[in-house]
Amino acid sequence: MMAVESETQELCLHVNDDDAGKLSTEERSHNYSWMLKVSLYVTLLLAGETIATLLGRLYYEKGGKSIWLETLVQLVGFPLNLPCYYYIKPDSSKTSNITEKPTSSFLTQSLVYIGLGLLVAGQSGLYSLGLLYLPVSTFSLISASQLAFNAVFSYFLNSQKITPFILNSIFLLTISSTLLVIQPDPETSSSSKSLAKYSYVIGYICAIGSSAGYSLVNSLTDYAFEKILKEHTFKAILDMDTYPSLVATCAVVVGLFGSGGWKILKTDMEEFELGKSSYFLIAFGSMMSWQAFSIGSLGLILEVSSLFSNVIGTLGLPVVPVLAVVFFRDEMSGIKLIAMLLAIWGFVSYVYQHYVDYQKPEEVLYQEKEEEEKELLEVQQDHNIRIQA
Repeated sequence: MMAVESETQELCLHVNDDDAGKLSTEERSHNYSWMLKVSLYVTLLLAGETIATLLGRLYYEKGGKSIWLETLVQLVGFPLNLPCYYYIKPDSSKTSNITEKPTSSFLTQSLVYIGLGLLVAGQSGLYSLGLLYLPVSTFSLISASQLAFNAVFSYFLNSQKITPFILNSIFLLTISSTLLVIQPDPETSSSSKSLAKYSYVIGYICAIGSSAGYSLVNSLTDYAFEKILKEHTFKAILDMDTYPSLVATCAVVVGLFGSGGWKILKTDMEEFELGKSSYFLIAFGSMMSWQAFSIGSLGLILEVSSLFSNVIGTLGLPVVPVLAVVFFRDEMSGIKLIAMLLAIWGFVSYVYQHYVDYQKPEEVLYQEKEEEEKELLEVQQDHNIRIQA
């Protein structure tokens, strides 16, 4: 009993250090460095998502047919993280306390990375199939459903509070993507005629599965950061991107060679309308863009929540048809402009919720902090009791 009380007291001394990595949203709003990091992650996510989607569309439009390649470029960019490990400086103040903090075992971490990696591989494959078989506007509509999936997963896995402002944000962002379907899209009018009905159904199912899978991965990643890994550093972001991506890449490579898909890569490259050089440049650009998207998404999950990361990702969905006007000379319609405005409105609604939280009295913030610390102490006590038993 004395040992449990001693460890409990030690936890009280270090609980502030544990919460320093991921404090409540209201407290972190006072930290300008946190706001700068969040802004950087938002930029990486939006830029990476938009460029990667446009390059994926360009690949298919110019004769690309390899679903395996389009899936692989979403995952294979993780070696770009390796130089970042060299520049990470360990925190000497935390090194002395590392033995006193509850950490997950190597086996537990490995299972987390392997499980998430396999889920990411499946989700990426479904994404590639959906983008191949469905028009961009329809694909954007279905992708917006990830907010609904994420709200459900976050509620059960991450104890996410769904406030009226967040519900309003989800509703507006979903409607903004829905509007992209009812507008006359010249790129879909010709291609959808030659699209077989069964292919459309397959594409629809794959897009739904991709949205659900992406939301599930986000919520599980948030849960892993908070309950299993219990690390809130940039190194944790790199690890969460590198190891699952390695597992996912291995799974896709096995599928590529096992299905014989590697045999058509040479023909796919030679028949590409823009030439071999453009073929490689598009693949490389897609890899870089997806890597930026991955780092931005994980950063937002770590610093804020999986739901916030998903809201930011959905904000970029209506941007793609707008940019398609510039790069693909698509027709701009009033509905596309309305969709863009609704997306911005939904984003502002979510940000306003954080502003409301920021305005809470200090005593309310202190009470919430005490409740969080009490929960951590109870978890630690249960953990110590199980060890002694």
